[in-house]
Amino acid sequence: MSGSKTLPGEGLKEEIDPHVIVKLYPGRSEEQKTRLAEEIVKDVVAIAKCEEKSVSVAFEEVKPEEWAEKVYRPDILENQQRLYKKPGYNPFG
Repeated sequence: MSGSKTLPGEGLKEEIDPHVIVKLYPGRSEEQKTRLAEEIVKDVVAIAKCEEKSVSVAFEEVKPEEWAEKVYRPDILENQQRLYKKPGYNPFG
């Protein structure tokens, strides 16, 4: 009996890629989020050359009053080297 455990999805490395997280203000309808996820998946499949079954999309709703500290500072301001499209705003002035 082996001491190592296999994690779910392990061995499926070619099939698990990529996962997209969209952070946005609350208020979009389920239909809007579903349509946006479908379009994101289409583009990811076409551009990243992966299978549709490999792509996952999640939405994280962030209240406007929490955006600067929960999204802008950690994901944008402190990670500019990872950004491929920078926003045209600065909530800190």
